[in-house]
Amino acid sequence: MGKTKARSGGFIRQAKQALLVLEDGSEYPGWSFGKARSQAGEVVFTTGMTGYPQSLTDPSFRGQILVATYPLMGNYGVPVKPKTAEPFFDEYDLPLHFESPLVQVSGFAVSEACEGPSHFASGASLSVWLEKNNVPGIYGIDTRALTERLREHGVMRGKILTEGSRDVTIDSGILPNPVAEVSPKGVKRFIPAGFPAEPGKETGLPRIALVDCGAKANILRCLLARKVEIIRLPWNHDLEGIAYDGLFLSNGPGDPKDCGRTIAMTRRAFSLGKPVFGICLGNQIMALAAGADTYKLPYGHRGQNQPCIEAGTRRCYITSQNHGYAVRNETLPKNWEPWFLNANDGTIEGIRSARFPFSAVQFHPEGCPGPRDTEFLIDRFIEQVKKA
Repeated sequence: MGKTKARSGGFIRQAKQALLVLEDGSEYPGWSFGKARSQAGEVVFTTGMTGYPQSLTDPSFRGQILVATYPLMGNYGVPVKPKTAEPFFDEYDLPLHFESPLVQVSGFAVSEACEGPSHFASGASLSVWLEKNNVPGIYGIDTRALTERLREHGVMRGKILTEGSRDVTIDSGILPNPVAEVSPKGVKRFIPAGFPAEPGKETGLPRIALVDCGAKANILRCLLARKVEIIRLPWNHDLEGIAYDGLFLSNGPGDPKDCGRTIAMTRRAFSLGKPVFGICLGNQIMALAAGADTYKLPYGHRGQNQPCIEAGTRRCYITSQNHGYAVRNETLPKNWEPWFLNANDGTIEGIRSARFPFSAVQFHPEGCPGPRDTEFLIDRFIEQVKKA
């Protein structure tokens, strides 16, 4: 295969041929963008129309090849430093426009990839940014047909093969425990701006122990904006010796049952009766700690337009989601109940305890990308912490 001129997003460029292969043997030919390499991963799709810089840096996508159902990606570029394509950071050393400093996906499959972005904040094209992060992309494929196959047969393993690069096996994309890859290695303290941050000095603020299983940066931003102190812990860190007022379990990638140490830690935390709140993977971990079961969805919920109904009401919220597992309703133990339900398929989108201040949601109230209509749930958790 030789280099061929191809059209992408209204622009002509030289592109290598590429091929997306699924484990069922189906193939989708296209053209390479980003890093010209081959890479395997679990192939999943997202229905979001915008927000690709945030989605691609979401640690929950670790080990996955993301397929965008919206046809055009890259039209507004990427908000990075122009010469290096590196992210900007805020005063807390959190990436300003991303959910983590790195592109987390194993690959990106799109219908069209725009090479000439137009936006005042753009410092690089989508292709250049992916190349800097060593991530391959493929464009020019029928992403709608690909999405239909994933809906009919369920998500499956796959690989992007790029002309001139070394072949990889589909199984090479399997990660034993992706949470261990994206979780921080040490403990870190975050203090809201305007408060003393000297080591060992008390702030007098509510203290939240955040178990980081791959937390999106906007979760920390939302908490800090509410004037709380954060003690960020690795996924397998014990709470013994950690002084905290409330426990927060973050999102993250993979099967929640792989996080045995986090589940055991959460179960011990329940015995203390302090407020506990979880998001996404945190919802599944809390369910398992309570004694419920989880299972893998056929093709998951990924996108910024997922409708959720609050149980016992007719109130529906449009939410941002990124998960492939769900809580099995009939296994919820006594004194636990569904809190939110997905309006599309009826799966559990949140749980809560009827006796203690323990609650969690499967969706992302902090958005980024997507609506933040349910961000008030974070306020509710903080109020529980203050009252405890």
